[in-house]
Amino acid sequence: MPYMVKPRKTRTVADAPRTQSDHPQVHRAGGASTAQPAAEEGALHLANHFLIAMPSMLDPVFGGSVVYLCEHNADGALGVIINKPTDMTMDTLFERIDLKLEIAASGMPIDKQPVMFGGPVQVERGFVLHAPPGGFYSMIRVSDEVALTTSKDVLEAVGSGHGPAQVLVTLGCAGWGAGQLEDEIARNGWLTVAAERAIIFDTPVEERFVAALKLLGIDPMMLSGEAGHA
Repeated sequence: MPYMVKPRKTRTVADAPRTQSDHPQVHRAGGASTAQPAAEEGALHLANHFLIAMPSMLDPVFGGSVVYLCEHNADGALGVIINKPTDMTMDTLFERIDLKLEIAASGMPIDKQPVMFGGPVQVERGFVLHAPPGGFYSMIRVSDEVALTTSKDVLEAVGSGHGPAQVLVTLGCAGWGAGQLEDEIARNGWLTVAAERAIIFDTPVEERFVAALKLLGIDPMMLSGEAGHA
């Protein structure tokens, strides 16, 4: 997470330019896409939704994943995987970025909370989902309850015990270019459902996939490759 070790002027993820090396079309699920950008009128707008990988999603990165979508518009989509932990915990992360980790604002210990693999784009960069949103420097307010921040100030606040009550840190994110996500949904790659904050922050990691499916009333044992979204 080099950007946190050496703070520099940052921009919101929405404003960050994509390069050839981290363009979502290079790091995407389900093979190449030929979809055109979705029209504004009648287009899907799935920010603050979960993407739940269908059994037909055989991609080794996205198979079995739940993605929390933070942005979705005519230019593309951005989100983070919330159910794939790395072997790094929060205390190790804070040691690496030279921050002291005090008791969390919620009073709950987070030192052994796992850092997630958020996706294959910008894997050297940290992304922090948190609730409540607050007013951090490089922040996207996804909803009234949840925000995504990429600047170090949110972790400084967490470390001092004055940060958001709930946090989930990922390395990397998932990105789609214009029309790519819509194409994958049309090809039965993903189920979609309005997100619930509790699944992101309160549900044990290993239970998040099933919990997201239950929002749709789906028993995972009965799930097939058939399409569907809510």
